[in-house]
Amino acid sequence: MLIQMVRIEVQPDHVDEFLAAFRINYVGTREEPGNLRFDVLRDPEASNLFFVYEVFKSKEALEEHRNTPHYQECVRRIDPILTGSRTKQFFDPVMADFLAEA
Repeated sequence: MLIQMVRIEVQPDHVDEFLAAFRINYVGTREEPGNLRFDVLRDPEASNLFFVYEVFKSKEALEEHRNTPHYQECVRRIDPILTGSRTKQFFDPVMADFLAEA
């Protein structure tokens, strides 16, 4: 199992553009057989700061995800409007609903 939180900061005047582009990835990812959870969150104090909570069945499932057309299209569209690089932090599950689904 692979769990990661991705931090994405968007240029403030491009938030709507980001949301439209990221929806492509959101919809496609939730249909992938290797994806268990994919949540997009916004910082309530910084409307241009987003976090994506992702749970995949394996490292291989994450690699498959990165090769999908929806992921690649999303990255192509959002990279120019970010304030910097996306950052990732990985986690081990302790108590989580999706553990029963794995």
